[in-house]
Amino acid sequence: MKIKQVEELVDITRKNIRFYEEQGLLSVGRAENGYREYGMEDVKRLKQIRLLRRLSVPIEDIKQLFGGKYTLEDVLERQEVQLERQKESIRRTQLFCRQLLEGEHRLESLDVDGCLEQMDQLEREGVMFMDGTHRDIHKKKQRGAILGAGVILFLALTSMGIILKMSMFREPLWVPLIFLGITAVTCVGVVAALLSRLKEIKGGEEDEASKY
Repeated sequence: MKIKQVEELVDITRKNIRFYEEQGLLSVGRAENGYREYGMEDVKRLKQIRLLRRLSVPIEDIKQLFGGKYTLEDVLERQEVQLERQKESIRRTQLFCRQLLEGEHRLESLDVDGCLEQMDQLEREGVMFMDGTHRDIHKKKQRGAILGAGVILFLALTSMGIILKMSMFREPLWVPLIFLGITAVTCVGVVAALLSRLKEIKGGEEDEASKY
């Protein structure tokens, strides 16, 4: 089967599938024409990967599991330990927020440098603060994709309106109809590409993998 069918069966993006191949988690055969040919075993493997990634299991641990160096029990126990660490990090982050609430409430007079130094010290002790950088980048990408698609759709629909107006009393009618058809197909393609891009941005497997 083709990659588009695999996307639908597993509910992950083409980019993620390619990424897993690059990471050595998936080995796909090729047809005589040289194109990748996916089978049900590949679908099964991708579903396994998706399950483990939704549990936040690191890519490297999944590699070790598939390579036979770890058992599923090993992987889950390691992840349980990691989640406990994250829980402790969240608890200490909450305490830090509480300290700020009990202290200075005005941003202008807040000792930002002192706060950052405290956070650096906590990180050295193992606390993991959340980094909003990736979320900001994703939002920027989403806005850019929507804006770009909006401009193209506006131009396409404007062209469609002009063609309709100019062709109302002209012959032959099939000429403007061809242009209208092309414009309509373009609009559908732009919307489909936008939805695919937004899904890809939301997935962001490469960003997630950079944590490990």
